[in-house]
Amino acid sequence: MSIKTVLLYTAMGLAASAAPGLSNARAYLDVRVAPPAAQVEVIPDARSGYAWAPGYYNWSGHRHVWVGGRYIRERRGHHWVADSWNQRGDRWYHDRGRWDHD
Repeated sequence: MSIKTVLLYTAMGLAASAAPGLSNARAYLDVRVAPPAAQVEVIPDARSGYAWAPGYYNWSGHRHVWVGGRYIRERRGHHWVADSWNQRGDRWYHDRGRWDHD
């Protein structure tokens, strides 16, 4: 086996072992523009085995864009924490929605 092949397999193994940790990684976005007030949503009838994830404003790179709420499959032993924008000084930080342990 050549050194290139060994290096390739090593890199693939490292990437595969890092993937589970990356799925739990959290990215924060900060902008100087406050999000508009949340839109009023009509929540459809409850669905068994699903949790409602309310709509939120996402940053498109130059403006806030509304992302409508949706039902997402529940995770046993967890609850949904909705997306939120929080102000710190003159910046607004977007904290993406996530599942937290009960």
